Amino acid sequence: MKSLKRNQIIVFVIALMLVSAGYLSYTSNNGVNTVTTSSELNSIDYAGIGDAKLVNSNGIEQTNTNSESIVPNNEENDESKNIDNKNVNGQNSNKIDKTNETVTTNTKNLDEYFSSSKLTRDTMYSQMIETYEKILQNENIASDQKTIAQTEIKNINDCKNKIMICENLIKTKNISDSVIFINGDSISVVIRSDTLEQEQIAQIQNIIAREMQVEINNIHISNK
Repeated sequence: MKSLKRNQIIVFVIALMLVSAGYLSYTSNNGVNTVTTSSELNSIDYAGIGDAKLVNSNGIEQTNTNSESIVPNNEENDESKNIDNKNVNGQNSNKIDKTNETVTTNTKNLDEYFSSSKLTRDTMYSQMIETYEKILQNENIASDQKTIAQTEIKNINDCKNKIMICENLIKTKNISDSVIFINGDSISVVIRSDTLEQEQIAQIQNIIAREMQVEINNIHISNK
């Protein structure tokens, strides 16, 4: 009986050892599972890398979004600059146009002044000559009066010729235009010039005094 109990104890111990070995084997298997879970952790790490990639891609998308938002702003700035340039150019062009209009208007006014003044003067002389010619044609006018009329006609024609010569000579002094008026012994000259230089005055006085045989003190010069 004692030997049987020993055998039972031995078997129990062996069984216990087997159970312990099985437990250890189970535990080791759990360790493999733990390794497997570590791969899962690796997959989590991969997911983390994937997340990092996603974050980076979001960063790129955000950068692109920002760049896209910057481009319209640049376009708006360019458009605003273009508008400003257009406004500036428009203002500059308006100033240039107004300046050109002013110059053109002044030139036109001066042209009209000198042409109309000469026309009025020549028309007056023509009317005077016509009046004296009527006297010559009138049989009721005395001969001495007709002689005076002939003298006046000659004087008027001489005066017209002298005026023409003087105005042409004045142009040779770098003066684009002039008009001369005679009133008895007084002679008035208007020249086309922005300024009236003393040298110009002296040159004009010498021309008129020589051609018309008048005193310099009786010559009056102005510019327009």
